Amino acid sequence: MPTSAAIDDYLKTIYHHTEWQSAPVTPSQLAGELGLAPSTVTEMVQKLAAQGLVSHRPYGPVSLTDAGELRAAAIIRRHRLIETWLVREFGYAWDEVHDEAEVLEHAISDRLLEGISARLGHPTRDPHGDAIPDADGRVDREPFVLLAEAHLGHTGRVLRVSDRDPALLRALESAGVDVGHTVTVTGRGAVQVDAGETIELPDAAASAVWLTA
Repeated sequence: MPTSAAIDDYLKTIYHHTEWQSAPVTPSQLAGELGLAPSTVTEMVQKLAAQGLVSHRPYGPVSLTDAGELRAAAIIRRHRLIETWLVREFGYAWDEVHDEAEVLEHAISDRLLEGISARLGHPTRDPHGDAIPDADGRVDREPFVLLAEAHLGHTGRVLRVSDRDPALLRALESAGVDVGHTVTVTGRGAVQVDAGETIELPDAAASAVWLTA
């Protein structure tokens, strides 16, 4: 029987995959994301399907059922509230919180989690701009566009920056391209920040930054 933490990791990964784009995740993509053998993932997906947490047909994509999405949203709420708490209350930088939250999300009680949410004023976004689901799993999202797909001259507020690469997070923060700032796309890999200086961005930024549409 898979552990609760293992189940949560699968559900979170499936949830994340379609959070900022619409293509469903395939078992091979899921294996790559989790760093596991495809056979291991196939076996686990079958177990999750038997529990009513995912929907899957052979060789097809994997999607969350209503029950799976609710459980995924609950653990993601924990993770993102903890990240926000660490930044606001303990002075962590936004590139330092992911690994800490991975550990703490399985350790704190529901009572403490709701206390953290109340102390923070029930935030709806984490430090990277990801939506924090409410206690019922609901999220509020604005229309968005990936920087790589934004047209020349597009102006938008930075909604979200992927937390996958801590070095990229530090570089973008140094350049002023972090959540809440307004940028205008001025060229391939270049943006004007807050109607001021034009910045040449690292190559990886195009697929890691989302703007308001």
